[in-house]
Amino acid sequence: MIYEFEGRKPQIDSSAYVSPNATVIGDVRIGKNVWVGPGAVLRGDYGTIEIGDESCIEDNCVCHARQGQKCIVGKRATVGHGAILHTCTVKDFAVIGMGAIVSDWAAVGEWAIIGEGAVVKRNQEVPDGKIAVGIPAQIIGDVTDEHKKDFLEYKKIYAGLASRYPKGLKIL
Repeated sequence: MIYEFEGRKPQIDSSAYVSPNATVIGDVRIGKNVWVGPGAVLRGDYGTIEIGDESCIEDNCVCHARQGQKCIVGKRATVGHGAILHTCTVKDFAVIGMGAIVSDWAAVGEWAIIGEGAVVKRNQEVPDGKIAVGIPAQIIGDVTDEHKKDFLEYKKIYAGLASRYPKGLKIL
């Protein structure tokens, strides 16, 4: 469902797909060819949520921001199933693993990968092109050209779902 909240209306590009089972509230900006999965919650009730072009917010993710603050997901980023983003920045091409948490004022760099279930702590920064895992998240290596190639293929698939779902999804 998509809701206006106290005069703040979501801005969703016409090429984006938002599942009818997702919840989008208030000051939320969703870019071109974005895919938002079932059960995702994007709450712009007192902060702002921005999702960049061709990004994917998978099933059961939560994106929220503190009052007057932003939760920003860059272009062609992937936020895995069940991840939580709160008042943070996820830059272009980054991957947030399933069930990971990115806390207040944390930043995940371009092409960075956050492993499944990892916790990026408040104010923590994961630099561009690094892989971080664990609780708290620790850098364990560098993103390789092979990682980038694989993830570009996945990103292309999810960006394509934004146009396929409205045409191919049928309620039974």
